[in-house]
Amino acid sequence: MSPLEILVGIVKYCQFIKTTFNIYKFCSKGAVMTSDLMPSPDSTPVDFTLPVLTALIRELGESEVLTGNQISEKYLHDWSDERGGIPLAVVRPRSTQQVANVLRICHEHGQAITPQGGLTGLAGGAVPSHGSVVLSMERMSGITALDTDSATMTVLAGTPLQVIQEAAQQAGFFFALDLGARGSCQIGGNLSTNAGGNRVIRYGMARESVLGLEVVLADGTVLSMLNQMVKNNAGPDLKHLFIGSEGTLGVITQAVLRLNPGVNGANTALVALTDFNAVVQFLRHAQQSLSGQVSAFEVMWPDFYSAATSITGARAPLPTHYPIYVLIDMQGVSPATEAERFQAMLEEAMAQGWVEDAAIAQSHAETEDFWTLRDSVSQMLQDNAPTINFDLSVPISKIGHCVEQLRNVMTLHFAHLGAIFFGHVGDGNIHAVVGPIPQDGITEHQVEEKFYAVVRDFCGSVSAEHGIGLHKKQWLGHSRSTAEIALMKVLKQAMDPGNILNPGKIL
Repeated sequence: MSPLEILVGIVKYCQFIKTTFNIYKFCSKGAVMTSDLMPSPDSTPVDFTLPVLTALIRELGESEVLTGNQISEKYLHDWSDERGGIPLAVVRPRSTQQVANVLRICHEHGQAITPQGGLTGLAGGAVPSHGSVVLSMERMSGITALDTDSATMTVLAGTPLQVIQEAAQQAGFFFALDLGARGSCQIGGNLSTNAGGNRVIRYGMARESVLGLEVVLADGTVLSMLNQMVKNNAGPDLKHLFIGSEGTLGVITQAVLRLNPGVNGANTALVALTDFNAVVQFLRHAQQSLSGQVSAFEVMWPDFYSAATSITGARAPLPTHYPIYVLIDMQGVSPATEAERFQAMLEEAMAQGWVEDAAIAQSHAETEDFWTLRDSVSQMLQDNAPTINFDLSVPISKIGHCVEQLRNVMTLHFAHLGAIFFGHVGDGNIHAVVGPIPQDGITEHQVEEKFYAVVRDFCGSVSAEHGIGLHKKQWLGHSRSTAEIALMKVLKQAMDPGNILNPGKIL
């Protein structure tokens, strides 16, 4: 094929993509529909003479550069419904130096890169753009150092979160970050999205558990910032540029994690309250009475609690007719000796009239049963698929009113759809699941538009902990000012002038 024929083919393909985008530009799942028109990996011919592909194979070896039908379905999507395109290749480096060489090669050839971790994201942040090189961190897994004196652990970016948790526990420590996807998600992805999870109320977001990072920039430059010190004010702390930037400014390859003193269990209770105002009163009372040891404060509205008790098949610890429920958890070194203080806190809350009923877990098995109710959301997503999974935050004092407004939206405009509400709430986080959603390319956008308008009016965030990725970038302006977004673009241009790192995400 002559160069002119190749150029004509590229132009026709770009026109095809533009037409497809225009058809679906008002559909929040446009990426899903567009991918249906994309060729599958099996049918896409691979041109092994491409210089970038030749260089990558020379660098990593043929076994670590997947192409064509070698690219399995798992690399094409994350846990969101977003779909992108077919990547040129999937590369699986085993070291920081190999990551640096891959980025250098792609930088030299203007080749787009999609970094991927455990692919458990819910915003499409790891979905490949068509023709990109997927940089999978799955081969970079392991703990490289554990310093008991400084209470730190240094890990490779592809290390699963659960592996880190278990290693910390075996060494007598506790790693605070915890997500339902702990067995699949990777720490690099957790940090690149600044994950939240179940313990934020006590330990903070993912960035609070990081002391240092090693990062590779777009041109292959390695930033070695593996700081192990809690205090280091030698200029701006550059690691924060990369935590939460979803792989658009650099690729995290290693992290120094902060470990906490070990815990041996928890005092756990499921509590029924009179209304959301009582929830806020109870939260402040518990935090003060337990000296800041509240480790989790999960709120479930009645729709969620009823669904959870029916899905798990377990006996409901409390009746299903109460206005609102809280799962509260107090971790400690000696839960048995702290049980009396925990129970006294609950008794005072009942005396104040905030709590109507309570069930205290009497064993580790009962604690797990209580948490099974909260974690049953994964089954709800399957039963009601396809769903919209909202990850919102507003000031804690406004959460009750915000949920009321969101319920009004459902009643007035989408009464034919189901909706359940729950959240971490102690950190201002509300989750809502709406579905099943008709696959008409319209309904999802309409629901999101109205939900995010409510969040904007409450000065909240369209993404509390899941990131922006592909799915929420059209709503970024609801939570970030024009000046903030302009600065994000300046940083992106300065650090990745070729726009090769995860292009199309966030901005």
